Amino acid sequence: MRRIATALLILMALLFVAGIHLERNVHPHWGFLTAFAEAGMVGGLADWFAVTALFRHPLGIPIPHTAIIPNNKERLGRTLAGFLRTNFLRTGIVARKVQTMDVAGAMGRFLTTPGSGEGRMRMGASRLLGDIVESLDDERLGGIAKGAVRTQLEKLDIAPLLGQLLAAMIKERRHLPVLDGIIAWAAKTLEANEHIIRAMVEERAGTIMRWTGLDDRLANAIVTGLEKLLGDMAEDPDHPLREKGEEGLEKLAYNLRHDKELQAKVNHWKQELLKNPAFAKWIDGLWGQGRDALLKAARNPDAALAGSFGEALTKLGATLQDDERLKRQINRFARRAIVGTTENYGDQIVSLVSDTIGGWNASTITDRVENAVGSDLQFIRINGTLVGGLAGIIIHTVSLLL
Repeated sequence: MRRIATALLILMALLFVAGIHLERNVHPHWGFLTAFAEAGMVGGLADWFAVTALFRHPLGIPIPHTAIIPNNKERLGRTLAGFLRTNFLRTGIVARKVQTMDVAGAMGRFLTTPGSGEGRMRMGASRLLGDIVESLDDERLGGIAKGAVRTQLEKLDIAPLLGQLLAAMIKERRHLPVLDGIIAWAAKTLEANEHIIRAMVEERAGTIMRWTGLDDRLANAIVTGLEKLLGDMAEDPDHPLREKGEEGLEKLAYNLRHDKELQAKVNHWKQELLKNPAFAKWIDGLWGQGRDALLKAARNPDAALAGSFGEALTKLGATLQDDERLKRQINRFARRAIVGTTENYGDQIVSLVSDTIGGWNASTITDRVENAVGSDLQFIRINGTLVGGLAGIIIHTVSLLL
């Protein structure tokens, strides 16, 4: 658009020269063309100066009150941050807004929406999100995100939620692959540690059993019996021990939701886990992976939602829409998390925005703002040229009538 606006300005200059020649040598009525081109040049030049002055010094001349955005980036950052804090990141405002939010339902509808990745995630919005995440201070943003996650995990009563998720898996028979995996793991572990079983039998066998070789027979019988048992469980979905395992999972799901003593133990284990240095290291890695995945998805949403991962997201979306109890729990958690983040980290978010914008150099902020609104600004130049030309015709007409 910049080239079009500049070309239009050059065209006005050529028309002005042609108009003067035609007006003098052909007919006075060509004065309308001269007036149109002359006023168009004035309007185009004025708007070119105004648009250019926002981002840089016109023609490199340090005219006062030009290069407005680069010279006022700190004030721009403070103003934008203050606007966010005053109008968006106030606890009362956020609490009222999130009260009617159906986060789980919205996530479910988003994940189950048919169509391509572009239909689920608008390309322009995803790229903008990627630019924003990439430009923010990674260390500070990560600290805010990890602190918010840890705070919410400390407050979260996780046992009922785990019980609800486990019950939903059992109801939809999604626990069967887990059982199959456990059985397969047990079979591989038995095969890899057969020598340990034989050593235990030999250690506990008496001298007579070792002399007669009964210890080897006993060890063979134990290993063979366990292998046959695991093989039968893997092949027979109605095996009694598999049914016992399912009953145990159902009981665990119920107890997680209703047994206060078990819930207290789970919460105690959760607190111990949160205090473990390994958890801090894990959440650091999780933030890094999450940030990279977010940027990758923002750059290429079609690939992010393709294949088995996309199918899993679709199934998760269906569960979020159909399971009312799970939906209520997720919505409650999301509302508390959003309000808590606003209350505890609102000032840090505002400071992050202000410091990030203030830390950009002049060329960075100029490029980012100009790329965001540059085409609209070039339309201002085009409109200024054309409107100026029309005004020139009107003024020329009035001057002839007078």
